[in-house]
Amino acid sequence: MSTLKNQVQLIGNVGQEPQVTVLENGKKVARISLATNENFKNSKGEKQTNTDWHQLVAWGKVASLIEEYVFTGKEIAVQGKLSSRSYEDKEGVKRHVTEVVVSEILFLGGSPK
Repeated sequence: MSTLKNQVQLIGNVGQEPQVTVLENGKKVARISLATNENFKNSKGEKQTNTDWHQLVAWGKVASLIEEYVFTGKEIAVQGKLSSRSYEDKEGVKRHVTEVVVSEILFLGGSPK
């Protein structure tokens, strides 16, 4: 059970083209948003969909895979961990971000670019 302390698994669709950056130290980082949908029926029996958006960040080889194979609308499965951080924006406002740091990715669906 010790490996389950901070683990996230998501299946969803990519919301926008990946933002890939190569840092000064040569490390590659990719950022994407992922939409997950939950389908249910309301009290009247009508089908409803609830969409949640998740911010993902990947480093190194996983970032390279995202850069090459991931595009808007692509269905993917990811595994990683939650990470929270704070930063100050350009206007000096303190912002808090929670994102999934991706350690593994699986490409689903067959739709080509």
